[in-house]
Amino acid sequence: MTKKIFKSTVLVSAMILILGSALVMGILYRYFGKQLDGELEKEASYLAYGVEQSGVNYLEHLKQKDARITYIDTSGNVLYDSQADISSMGNHSDRKEFEEAVQKGQGYAERMSSTLSEKTVYYARKLTDGTVLRVAAVHSSILTLMLQLLPSVIGVAIVMLIFAGIAAARISAKIVKPINTLDLDHPEDNQIYEEVGPLLSRIHKQNYQIQMQLETARRNQEEFQIITENMQEGLLVIDAYTMILSGNSSVWRMFQLREPKIGDSVYSLDRNEDFRKVIEDVLKGQHGSAMLQLDGEYVQLIANPVSRDDRVVGAVLLLVNETEKVERENLRREFSANVSHELKTPLTSISGFAEIIQDGIVQGEDVQKFAGRIYREAQRLIQLVEDTIKISQLDEGENPYEWEKVDAYAVVKNVCGNLRDIAAKKNVHLFIDGEKLIFCTVRPILEEVIYNLCDNGIKYNREDGTVSIHLQELKDSVEIRVKDNGIGIPREDCSRVFERFYRVDKSHSKAIGGTGLGLSIVKHGVTFLGGTLKMLSEEGKGTEITMTFPKERKSNE
Repeated sequence: MTKKIFKSTVLVSAMILILGSALVMGILYRYFGKQLDGELEKEASYLAYGVEQSGVNYLEHLKQKDARITYIDTSGNVLYDSQADISSMGNHSDRKEFEEAVQKGQGYAERMSSTLSEKTVYYARKLTDGTVLRVAAVHSSILTLMLQLLPSVIGVAIVMLIFAGIAAARISAKIVKPINTLDLDHPEDNQIYEEVGPLLSRIHKQNYQIQMQLETARRNQEEFQIITENMQEGLLVIDAYTMILSGNSSVWRMFQLREPKIGDSVYSLDRNEDFRKVIEDVLKGQHGSAMLQLDGEYVQLIANPVSRDDRVVGAVLLLVNETEKVERENLRREFSANVSHELKTPLTSISGFAEIIQDGIVQGEDVQKFAGRIYREAQRLIQLVEDTIKISQLDEGENPYEWEKVDAYAVVKNVCGNLRDIAAKKNVHLFIDGEKLIFCTVRPILEEVIYNLCDNGIKYNREDGTVSIHLQELKDSVEIRVKDNGIGIPREDCSRVFERFYRVDKSHSKAIGGTGLGLSIVKHGVTFLGGTLKMLSEEGKGTEITMTFPKERKSNE
């Protein structure tokens, strides 16, 4: 901008100097022309006086003749000319200066001289006898004078142009300096040229609009980030070249990454063939999905293309952790298979014994024996069905009972009373450590949980073993701990003993009896009651299971 102002200023200055010089030269030319006219008039006055005194002889004897002198009679005939032969000169009665001189006493004219072939200025003066004295000077004398002045004028113009350039440089810098130091962040606070005011107002308005748009974009980005960061699902946005543009924290956790991979290829996350196939298809404009296994978890990948102007510019990838769903499905299949197996065993026994009795193969004294076996297997079958129904009810959150204030000590004492005969047969001693302990719970479910734990403690104990139940009141909860010194559970089986139908030693469990659903009922029952479950066990030393329940029922239960 400074250069542009400088160039413009210098150009304008040069044009003004040129026009000014031309104007001055024109004024000088006119001035010198008037000077020439005056000199001719003066010279004509001097000459007229001499001619009137001495006649033509005065002119003929005149030594210095700067101008051309012509003496004309009253008829227009040339009597004398200082520069031309009078015999070759025609009558001058039609000349403008002659006519004006005859009529007015003096006359002027300016024209090309037919004799000298130059532009000439003529002054004619009428004498007392009616004759006319004419003095003429060629115009070239003025031009000569002007040419003599021209170098000086050009020199002055150059000097002035230099000064104009220096002044233009300083002025342009001074003009531009306030503009260069404008505070565009706060344009309304600038005190500068009035002409710039409308521009600053527009900048202020645009700044405000931009700030509002940026604020809106920032809020939208924050809202989007809050939404995506709180999603359990993983979210990835990639471009048409597989580069990762955005991703939330869930997706980095799924791929076991400590830092985001923004800017890297999405293939750097997983090189599995199914994953690559989905990416290739979605970047061709096709929706795709696949089930991936990431660090032992099942993740459903759903990919949707992003198009603009009928061209795929990227894709959005949604990763949903379906581990629980898959495990639930696997558990359902396993449960169905286990139930079928567990049902099949007693039904096969019942069917076999009944068939033997029906065919009359059994002797009379053995019928009661076989009937007893059929009864035991039927009871086992009934127990299995009942336990299965209990787990299903707990899974579905069904509760046919009421929540009420219950004394845990009374419940434990009642359970121990029901198990006293069974414990006596195994020579296992039952102990209760604690006092009255009241909290809000569902009594039948709590009894079922404690019964199953104590029953297991008796079944899997040694001769002369012990099962102790400890009751403790905490600040906002109660703790019930069931401990035995029986055979214990191997470390590798501890994480699975609460699964349905899972048995640590199938041969030993079969000899002891049971449905294999006891600890599973315990787990589901404690969860239903809003409690937590913790187990410590060491093979050959015994097992300790701790249950913690809130004193008051939670609002979502």
